Amino acid sequence: MQLRYSFRLYPDTAQRTALARAFGCARVVFNDAVRAREDARKADTAFPTAGELSKKLITEAKQTVERCWLGEVSSVVLQQALRDVEAAYRNFFASLKGARKGARVGAPRFKSRKDNRQSIRFTANARWSIASSGRLNLPRIGAVTVKWSRALPSQPSSVTVIKDAAGRYFASFVIDTDPAADATRMPDTDQMVGIDLGLTHFAVLSDGTKIDSPRFLRRAEKKLKRAQRELSHKQKGSKNREKARLKVARAHAQVADARREFHHQLSTKLIRDNQAIGVEDLAVKGLARTRLAKSVHDAGWAQFVAMLEYKALRYGRTLIKIGRFEPTSQVCSKCGAKDGPKPLHIRTWTCAACGAVHDRDHNAAKNVKTAAGLAVAACGAPVRPEPVLAQRDEAGSHGFSPEPRAA
Repeated sequence: MQLRYSFRLYPDTAQRTALARAFGCARVVFNDAVRAREDARKADTAFPTAGELSKKLITEAKQTVERCWLGEVSSVVLQQALRDVEAAYRNFFASLKGARKGARVGAPRFKSRKDNRQSIRFTANARWSIASSGRLNLPRIGAVTVKWSRALPSQPSSVTVIKDAAGRYFASFVIDTDPAADATRMPDTDQMVGIDLGLTHFAVLSDGTKIDSPRFLRRAEKKLKRAQRELSHKQKGSKNREKARLKVARAHAQVADARREFHHQLSTKLIRDNQAIGVEDLAVKGLARTRLAKSVHDAGWAQFVAMLEYKALRYGRTLIKIGRFEPTSQVCSKCGAKDGPKPLHIRTWTCAACGAVHDRDHNAAKNVKTAAGLAVAACGAPVRPEPVLAQRDEAGSHGFSPEPRAA
C-alpha cells in the first residue's frame, strides 16, 4: 500500500525564488501540452504522443529565445508536468466512458500564474536526497530545511513540493508500506462498533459513547469575518491586498488543520479498538445544499469516512457502509419494530411495541452495528481480511496532514 508522509518546509529567500521559477516552468509546460492537445482536437487530427510533446515542448523549446529559461530548472520537473497532463486526459476519457468511479471529471484546464496552490514533483531519477543533517537536497534548488515530525519508514519513491494558499511549503513523500509491519501495529480485538454521524454530536457509538462536534469553523467565524472584511477594503493588485489575502488563507488553513487532526485522532482510535466498524453512507453533497450546509461542511463527514476506509485497509480491519436509505432512526434496536419517520427535533422516543425508551442517535448507532454485522455475515467476509493494494495516481492529489494518508 502506498501512503503519503507530509512535512513542513522552510526554504530561504533564494530557495523560494528557485521554487517559484520551477513552479512557473512546470506550469508553462503543462499549459503548452494542453494547448497542443486542444489544437489537435480542433484540427481533427491525432493527439500528439508523450514522446512528441517532450521533444517539442521541452527539448526543442529550450533552444528557442521564447523558452530558453526552461533550462534553468530540473528537466524532471518538466517531464512530470507532461505526465500530469497525460493522467488528466486519461481520467477525463475514463470518466466519459463510465470506467472511472466517483464524480465526473472535466477536461484539463489551463493553469494560471495567479493560482494560490503550486506544486512540482521529483522522482527518483532526479537525484534528490535527504542529507545526514536532515535537509532535503533538491536539484537546482538546494538544501531545504525540513521540520521532521516522524521518521520515514522506508525510502520514498518520489517527493512533491507544494506551496499552499497560505504561503506554506510542504514536502510530500510517497512511501510503500510493509503489510507485515502494519499488522503488528494494531492489537488483536473482536470488538465491533456502529457509528451514527450527526451535527449535535459529531459521532454517537453503539456502546453509548457520544463524541461532541468541535465546530472548528463556527468557533473561528468571528476571526474569519474580520479578516475577510479587511481584505475587501484593500485595493486590487496592491501589496496590502496580498497581505490581507494571506491572512484570510492562514485563518482558513488553521481551521482545516484542526479539523483534519481531530478526524485523524478519532479514526485511529476507532480502528485500534475495533475489528469491524459500521457507518452510514451519507449523501453529503445533497445535505450540503440544504440550510444546514455550513454545519455539514464544518463537520467534514466525507473526510472522516475516507480516513476510516484507508486505515481499515492498511491495518486489516473491516469497514461496512450501510445504505443511506436504511431506516436506522425508525427501527427499535431492541425488538426490531418500525415506528415510522420522526422530525429532527424529537431526540428520544418510546417504542410502541415493546415500550423501550430510545435516544435517537444511540438507537441509530445500534441499528448501524446490527446492519453491519448482517452484511458481514451475508457476504461471508473473513474477520481479518488480507491487506489489499490500493493504488492511486499521484497527479493532482491534495491535502496535508501529520498523519500519513493513502496515495
